[in-house]
Amino acid sequence: MSNPKAIPDESTLNQASELTIYNSKGEEVKFGTLFNEEKTIVIFIRHFFCGAYVHQLASVKHEALEAASSKIVVIGCGDWAAIRAYAATSTFSGPIYADPTRKLFHALGMTIETLARTPAGEKRRSYLTTNVFTNAITSIWNGPLKHPSLIGKQGNISQLGGEFILGPGNTCSFASRMQHTEDHIEIAEIMEKAGVAFP
Repeated sequence: MSNPKAIPDESTLNQASELTIYNSKGEEVKFGTLFNEEKTIVIFIRHFFCGAYVHQLASVKHEALEAASSKIVVIGCGDWAAIRAYAATSTFSGPIYADPTRKLFHALGMTIETLARTPAGEKRRSYLTTNVFTNAITSIWNGPLKHPSLIGKQGNISQLGGEFILGPGNTCSFASRMQHTEDHIEIAEIMEKAGVAFP
């Protein structure tokens, strides 16, 4: 998609809402049910061995979400079997889902695959609190070393994600698709767009 901030049109949202994802028990969930009744901040992560952004996301207060009649859900492109370990590692207590086929990622315009980091001259996002080497070591420790049985279930490491504010119903008020591996939108910005107090 040429414009990473393009809002999905009605047809795209209707098709995406019918796609199936999986919860932490391996049960099928229709994507549209996540935002049918309330405003939902949907965070598409890259893979289940990368948790820096979601760790910061966990600091959004539940009371602030309730006050804004909103919730946050996280969707990764790995196997549902990796969800519980990822939740524990990232400290995120909200719902996490898996889209192993990446059909939902692609339907919403997240089609870029790359391992490129922040381009030279561009400011790194605030959730990147460590340098590249430390971040890589942390990901390896929290992923394959800590959970060797999940190797191969983390999802495509080159698949980029993005952030959307959806609902209630098949509506979208905000979209941002990653252009490189360190390109999640600032949490303060997306919370402001959703009307959620942060920090």
